[in-house]
Amino acid sequence: MRRRGSFALIRHATAPGTNDPPGFRLDDCAAQRNLSAEGRAQSVRIGDLFRANGIATAEVYSSQWCRCLDTASLMKLGEVRPQPLLNSFFQDRSRETAQIEALRQWIGQVDLTGPTVFVTHQIVVTALSQVFPGSGEIVAMQRGADGSLSAQGRLPTA
Repeated sequence: MRRRGSFALIRHATAPGTNDPPGFRLDDCAAQRNLSAEGRAQSVRIGDLFRANGIATAEVYSSQWCRCLDTASLMKLGEVRPQPLLNSFFQDRSRETAQIEALRQWIGQVDLTGPTVFVTHQIVVTALSQVFPGSGEIVAMQRGADGSLSAQGRLPTA
């Protein structure tokens, strides 16, 4: 995380179940699958893990889903900036190719000189890193000089 071009890709913390319930709405947390009490505690521990390793603040970007925004906020590493390119495409797989390409382009332009964290969903983490993360898992990523992205390691937090 301290190396230029590095960033953390984090799957949101524990939110029981799979997929969102019928009637899902992005602007209504009550209509979404949300963090459990364990997921909220896990989010706090993720932030503590960063601080224990000398990272007290970071640029934090999050999917617009409540479970991602809550994970990012509870880590208390800095202001959380919603980024639609980090949103899930699980329910509409036809969006995957265009969204991941746009996300790669956007990451290629993000200033990665300081600690940077992206909180998102399993499907997005896997598409970018080829890693199938557990809930709250951190995947350390590196952006190459050519814009390529590669997984450098992973850290489960559950």
